[in-house]
Amino acid sequence: MDGIRYAVFTDKSIRLLGKNQYTSNVESGSTRTEIKHWVELFFGVKVIAMNSHRLRGKARRMGPIMGQTMHYRRMIITLQPAQPA
Repeated sequence: MDGIRYAVFTDKSIRLLGKNQYTSNVESGSTRTEIKHWVELFFGVKVIAMNSHRLRGKARRMGPIMGQTMHYRRMIITLQPAQPA
């Protein structure tokens, strides 16, 4: 479960919640199959689709030295609709 960092709450991600899609930032080195396995194992849901994109870190200056924040990866995970029991 170390691969999933935190959930993302933006205007778009809140709008996607109505379509049963959840957005989170994950470790940049983790693969799609690892993330799918973790989500299905820990949350007990069925993942039907995953979309991902890499986001570059932002440029930051500390005095005369120019640097960057860490790069990260964002996943949009679509879950299967809940089945009535």
